[in-house]
Amino acid sequence: MKTVFAPVDFSDASKNALSFAAELCKRASARLVAINVLTEGDDEEETKERLTNIELDLKKSFGDDLNCESLITRGEFVASLKKVIADQDPDIIVMGTKGASGLKRILIGSNTVNLIAKTNLPVLVVPEVARFENFLLKGKNGIVLATDLDAIENDKALDILKEIALLIIEPRIKVLSVRPKNTDIDYLKRMERKALLSAFKPEIESEPKTVFSSNVIEGINFYLNTHADTGLVAMIARDTGHLIQKHYTREMASHTHLPLLVLHDA
Repeated sequence: MKTVFAPVDFSDASKNALSFAAELCKRASARLVAINVLTEGDDEEETKERLTNIELDLKKSFGDDLNCESLITRGEFVASLKKVIADQDPDIIVMGTKGASGLKRILIGSNTVNLIAKTNLPVLVVPEVARFENFLLKGKNGIVLATDLDAIENDKALDILKEIALLIIEPRIKVLSVRPKNTDIDYLKRMERKALLSAFKPEIESEPKTVFSSNVIEGINFYLNTHADTGLVAMIARDTGHLIQKHYTREMASHTHLPLLVLHDA
């Protein structure tokens, strides 16, 4: 992980996500880029000043050695961001959302939803109530990888998850699958589960978990609601033909109070 993008609209949610991204960058010695997308009527000079102040605040909080910069672009949010992504080639995007405590249903902004749908970059969705220090202070070192146990064609899809996990103290990855009651998994899915578990070893402890439910999101949320040690959720977005498709990752992002890492099998 060399470069982290963090879109900022100066809301509390985006500032919290920026702090989350700064902690990741500090631990990974990565470059943090705070981005503001100007819309019609926005004052560019005022925005530059606000971004400069944010950079100064981050260095005060995380140290002068934090590699942090900012940039401004203009236009429709996703289209403008994709142009900058093509130019700068970041490894991950960290975005904030308006969150809530517990598993209360929440609605995330359309920018985050559209970005998840229109990019193949990993996107870390950070609810306003989530804090990176939770991993350190509250024992939330459990990471749930929710999967349909279909084969992953992109060999690098899990790399960023492993990198982030290694930044957490004593991480533990739970490979979680949801399936209807009175069903079993076939040989190929058992092999894929074994491969997923092996992908994180020996550095990270991993174990399989199963929830029986006819509804994927309800099954995942049931597990999260009954395992308070969970600090991060990861899902792999697929385009078509799979149980956990892109709309599932977007629906999950609209429910969770936990950071959600959306990966892409492409």
